[in-house]
Amino acid sequence: MGNPVLEIKNLRTSFSIKGNYYAAVDDVSLTIHENEVVAIVGESGCGKSALALSIMGLHNLKSTKLEGQVNFKEQNLLNLPVSKLNKVRGRDIGMIFQDPMTALNPLATVGRQIEEPMDYHMKLSRADKKKRVLNLLRRVGIKNEQRVFRQYPHELSGGMRQRVVIAIALACDPVLLIADEPTTALDVTIQAQIMDLMKELQNQIKSGIILITHDLGVVAEMADRVAVMYAGEIVEIAEVRELFANPLHPYTRSLLNSIPANMEAKEKLHVIEGIVPSIQNLDRTGCRFAPRIKWIPVEDHEVNPQLHEVEPGHFVRCNCYKNFHFPEERVGAETYVVT
Repeated sequence: MGNPVLEIKNLRTSFSIKGNYYAAVDDVSLTIHENEVVAIVGESGCGKSALALSIMGLHNLKSTKLEGQVNFKEQNLLNLPVSKLNKVRGRDIGMIFQDPMTALNPLATVGRQIEEPMDYHMKLSRADKKKRVLNLLRRVGIKNEQRVFRQYPHELSGGMRQRVVIAIALACDPVLLIADEPTTALDVTIQAQIMDLMKELQNQIKSGIILITHDLGVVAEMADRVAVMYAGEIVEIAEVRELFANPLHPYTRSLLNSIPANMEAKEKLHVIEGIVPSIQNLDRTGCRFAPRIKWIPVEDHEVNPQLHEVEPGHFVRCNCYKNFHFPEERVGAETYVVT
């Protein structure tokens, strides 16, 4: 594992609702290393995108409170004024947004939009900028780059637009890349192409990558480590093979058990009871997943759940994983217990 690129320590991101602040990212700590892909997974509303936007400093500071540390190149990004933060994002940290149609400017050509971060961070002649843009378009798998250079976003397909967004993120050779649901709006065939492209680029640029997704198939293919988020907290962290081979937290096991590919013939699809609570209605005492596994006794949960290192590099929050089982695993009065 390479040197740390980004160190997140006790990050808390709170949003103001009717005069009160509620944490959407709650005491999150995570380290990203060089040439490492860390996937952050969980249902919608678990805090994944809020975490990414906190790193990039893209929240509205009038209604958002940021606490903790996001350390990058020996400086806490949370404390930087906008003028200094602008010198980091787009140059050292690139971001691939989940909806390319809204991420791109409909009134500017593709070439102009890829040139924009170069104008801010790199001193290049007009000819050198165009040469670099055309090279980036080829690099992300666009073969007719001269024509695409002159086109507008609405003239491109969804897959092409996503490739353009990736090219913008790579424009200044960042050392950290944040990909927020990069394949959500794409069909299955294009999703596979984009993920193959990201794997190829990751091998080329050797950057650290934060991959935010709810697609566990993408995680299995791309990630080195996985952080599972629920209700603003990280509930499990492990290397990807360890997580899939030995998932421990009830939420992680529930997510994996909900994948249709894991089902046998005529077996019912597992459904996780309930929904992710809103940040206003979230009970911040005890195990936050407890309301969705009501058949697990209260005494099996910690009063103040902590992350425990159960194996080297494998962390799980709350002791409830020790006695967790699915309801269908009950046979008569017996319960199959996973330890």
